[in-house]
Amino acid sequence: MEPIVLNHPLIEHKLTILRDKNTGTKEFREIATEIAMILCYEAMKDAKLEKVEVQTPIATTVSGKLNEDDYAFIPILRAGIIMVDGVLRVIPNAKIGHIGLYRDEKTLKPIKYYYKVPKGIENRTVLLLDPMLATGGSAVDAISMIKEDGAKKIKFLSIISAPEGIAKVQKEHPDVQIYTSSIDDHLNENGYIIPGLGDAGDRIFGTK
Repeated sequence: MEPIVLNHPLIEHKLTILRDKNTGTKEFREIATEIAMILCYEAMKDAKLEKVEVQTPIATTVSGKLNEDDYAFIPILRAGIIMVDGVLRVIPNAKIGHIGLYRDEKTLKPIKYYYKVPKGIENRTVLLLDPMLATGGSAVDAISMIKEDGAKKIKFLSIISAPEGIAKVQKEHPDVQIYTSSIDDHLNENGYIIPGLGDAGDRIFGTK
């Protein structure tokens, strides 16, 4: 399944701000939240609506309504948490889970430290959130975890992706659709996306 990339002038404009090393923490958070919201809009293009009768101030009509309880957002901690506010602006009543993974600096492999997802995950469409899809290790592990709990329809939302990470997810989980605002050039020897935007977690939380 080929990734869906948001090729749009406004997205590129916002990415330019994120990439700039001089962009401050507050603005970085705001822009990341805005991009997450736009990614969620794109990911919801195939949403199924229920027909309901609505009384407008003038007349009665039939229109579509989303069952927001059918959706779950699961950020991969810690950086994924920045995307939650953005996606909740689109589906404010979706359930929220959390998967805590960190990358071993020597092996670059993800290590789990926290896992909690909403009940009934097997009946919900799950949107996994991580601003950076780099090696793909964390994404693949997170997807495997929620599949073990019964999740069947999973989408992965990432602000910036590396070809290596996309390839890994496609190989291990070909049924998962990736949505991203940029596919960058490659990973360096330390597993960072080039040109990327640096360490998203550090820039979001001001820890470096």
